[in-house]
Amino acid sequence: MSRTLSIADGIALVAGRFEAEGASAGNALSVARALVRAEADGLKGHGLSRVPTYLTMLRAGKIDGRATPAASRPRPGVLAVDARDGFAYPAIDLVIAELPAVARAQGIACAPIRNSNHCGAAGLHVEALAERGLVALMFANTPGAIAPWGGAKAVFGTNPIAFAAPLKGREPVVVDMAMSKVARGPIAAAHQKGEAIPEGWALDPDGRPTTDAAAALAGTMTPMGDAKGATLALMIEILAAALVGAHLAAEASSFLDGEGGPPRTGQLVIAIDPAAMGGDHLAERLSTLAGMIEAQAGTRLPGQRRLGLRRKAEAEGLTAAW
Repeated sequence: MSRTLSIADGIALVAGRFEAEGASAGNALSVARALVRAEADGLKGHGLSRVPTYLTMLRAGKIDGRATPAASRPRPGVLAVDARDGFAYPAIDLVIAELPAVARAQGIACAPIRNSNHCGAAGLHVEALAERGLVALMFANTPGAIAPWGGAKAVFGTNPIAFAAPLKGREPVVVDMAMSKVARGPIAAAHQKGEAIPEGWALDPDGRPTTDAAAALAGTMTPMGDAKGATLALMIEILAAALVGAHLAAEASSFLDGEGGPPRTGQLVIAIDPAAMGGDHLAERLSTLAGMIEAQAGTRLPGQRRLGLRRKAEAEGLTAAW
């Protein structure tokens, strides 16, 4: 049954479901905000379609719904966060709350996150930092999904990278992409609905192109840009897993079921204070660059469709199966 709810009511409803399954009130609210915001932006693979799989992991103990993330400062410019096998979102909320002050004090700061889980729409997290005046990067590793170029066994995850920068008088510029041709979330959503996927998105377990979502989830994802995408996935695996002490993609259990132990994947967030780069050049330079892009017919800054869907959802609410 579908119904339309305001974003606030949607968050309350989703938070209630997670709290009823044993998550703490704060963690349930953090997860609900992330999923509903992604849904509002049209990022459905990271939105409400994740509720059933998150609840499955919660019930199975793959996620500790009552975990409280812990932060330490091993160096002046480092905010190290342990998600403690909980949802990724409370750990990321901690980073968004505390990393800006570190970045302003040091000029540049980073937050490695370990013992984490699925981080959803990474662009929303760096956007939150850009709204605080920072340039931000986020790298995340995910369970095995992409084979090394020329190989057949998954060694890397879809390993998203996200970037955001403040744009004067407007919403930040946000770039968010997985290293696969598409994110794994839309394939999982298609599998839930019993729908086919476009050819070229994935390979089956035997390395053959497939349009079957179940076969794609059992096989590997096609990397964006072929060999170049696989190489970028390696870079992100090093930054978000090897560097922070998280499970490698090939060691992490799935984000999509209750099998196995906690995934213990990792994320790395980097924040830069533009004022530390020798003056506030960013505002003028980025406005000029945006103008050059938007002056050409048929072009737009990345994320404009997403922002349009967000405004529509804010005005009209969300329609989904509840």
